[in-house]
Amino acid sequence: MLFDSHAHLDDERFDKDRDNVIKRAKQNNIQYILNPGADLNTSIRAVNLSEKYDMIYAAVGVHPHDVKDMDKDTVEVLRALTNRDKVVAIGEIGLDFYYDHSPRDIQRKWFREQIELAREVNLPIIIHARDAHGEVFNTLKEHDVGNLGCVMHCYSGSVELAKEYVKMGVYISLAGPVTFKNARKTYEVAKEIPLEWLLVETDSPYLTPAPYRGKRNEPAYVRFVAQKIAEIKQITIEEIAHQTTLNTKKLFKID
Repeated sequence: MLFDSHAHLDDERFDKDRDNVIKRAKQNNIQYILNPGADLNTSIRAVNLSEKYDMIYAAVGVHPHDVKDMDKDTVEVLRALTNRDKVVAIGEIGLDFYYDHSPRDIQRKWFREQIELAREVNLPIIIHARDAHGEVFNTLKEHDVGNLGCVMHCYSGSVELAKEYVKMGVYISLAGPVTFKNARKTYEVAKEIPLEWLLVETDSPYLTPAPYRGKRNEPAYVRFVAQKIAEIKQITIEEIAHQTTLNTKKLFKID
């Protein structure tokens, strides 16, 4: 059984067939799905989905693209949402200096504020980092997030940095790009990082793995991510599924 540790099933692209998408996930041995928020509305939708479907858990938080719209009231709503039974993390949060949809100083402020919220409510964090790997690493190290619980979602950095994250007690999550022919860095991460520190995800509806690249992604396809990691590590997909599911449950404190 697999655990898709990051899928945006609240996305409008699933509105017409969400029930069928979830059925296909079950048919493909997906045991659980974690749906993170990207802003206040998607966080609320994620929580509502988690309460409708047994296999779905939720995280709440504001993505760096959208922190320009954050204020103290946003934090209070997020704090209230963490009281719901199936909210298991704060995320996805972080820094994105590729698109810069929010000013960088604003991204930094609310990244730190949301880490502090996570510490206050004792929940792990889910991190988005793009073109900001060094600063994200330094921020997480400063906040000692290994003791809090942390995963680098859809990791795209170097294997050397991934090894430093593992030393900090941070998990590395791999998604569809590990199946892409030109993804040399991600291949090396899958090869070198111990299985005990890896998670698998789809980031649905984005980053669809081969052989469905170019189409809408969905949780059922996390098996292709697991299969590719199994090939790289020269072990069985059953071993990948077993250990990554254990890792995800441990990180998010799911029995």
